[in-house]
Amino acid sequence: MDEGLPPSDPQPVGPTVPPPLTPPHPLLAVVLAFGLYLTLGATTQLLNPAFGVWFTEVFLFLGLAWVMLRRAGLRPAAYTGLTPFEGKPALFGFLLGVANFFAVVVPIQFLAQRLAPPWLREMFDASRLFEGQTSFELALLLGGVSVAAPLCEEFFFRGLVQRAMTPPAPASPWRALIITSVVFSAFHLDPVGFLARVELGLLFGWLLLRTGSLWPSIAAHAANNIVSSVLFLIATHSSAAKDTGTDDVTDWRAVLGLALVGWTVLLGLRAASRHVPAVWGRGTPPDDEAARATKPVPLFAVQLLPWVVAATLSVGALALLDGRGVSLSVYDVQHPVPPLSKDAPPGFQAERKALQQLRKAVRKGEMPMELYEEERVRQAEAHAPASKGEPR
Repeated sequence: MDEGLPPSDPQPVGPTVPPPLTPPHPLLAVVLAFGLYLTLGATTQLLNPAFGVWFTEVFLFLGLAWVMLRRAGLRPAAYTGLTPFEGKPALFGFLLGVANFFAVVVPIQFLAQRLAPPWLREMFDASRLFEGQTSFELALLLGGVSVAAPLCEEFFFRGLVQRAMTPPAPASPWRALIITSVVFSAFHLDPVGFLARVELGLLFGWLLLRTGSLWPSIAAHAANNIVSSVLFLIATHSSAAKDTGTDDVTDWRAVLGLALVGWTVLLGLRAASRHVPAVWGRGTPPDDEAARATKPVPLFAVQLLPWVVAATLSVGALALLDGRGVSLSVYDVQHPVPPLSKDAPPGFQAERKALQQLRKAVRKGEMPMELYEEERVRQAEAHAPASKGEPR
């Protein structure tokens, strides 16, 4: 009855070949992160430095990278090398970070500080970030520098940017490593510390290439930040710093001694790694197919919504818990007071210290806001000419 119909050949049934993966474009990631860093990141850090550091790291670096990787159909933790966690490579990375700080970072930063003009050192003095902080905020700030920054920045710069730029073997990965290190340093907007951070970026990126895991890079980054923060706090509270009125108490002999100790430890770690090859982990990062998401990729709005809600709630919590502090920060931005140099006249130093004490009292509700506003405006007008010429 169906003789007139042509015979139909059964179609072969086989496994469906998944479409090729396209990692996020590293240039797009860098541009988006830098734009958000200069807007949302800068705003939150002006309102409250301790809160702003955590906000920037978690929502801008980690959140942006996570959403971009999920949109590309990748599992973010697997693609970046965040999983699985390997203890020995992480510990080795931490020790390398400590030794590298003394062997390389300290000498580079020492030379940069000596070659940079005084006005440039004053403009990019990172120690001002710690001024006027409560004990809780200081602890929060140190936690952000020591924990949030290593985890989130390594996830973004090494896990996403460098990983996406690195060509498949046997092509050389060094071009991607160098470019990522330069971009990483440029994000800190600190010309005095630029070369030191490029070297750090090279170390962190090399650890990712060598071990295939992001944890040694995170640990080395954390070690560098922890040691530098501890030394800074010791220096600013030491008797020598108090007597001289400055935290710059390092001379070339101390730098040379620290460098020799650092290089000795680095050589010792290199020798130890030959006897304990487990410190190098699996040796290669996972390929794209191993990091392919096993579940359907959610809509972009669904991926973005939790991060936006959490960021909004955190800003709201800051305003609720520290409304007076936020108001004071906004007023400070509207009426900037030029920073005083370390050799400013004692009268100016005492005046500025009194302003800081008044701000603390107003923030606690012990003094009226108007009193601080009047004194702030007076000092801003009195010191305005100094900002037009060479810093004091």
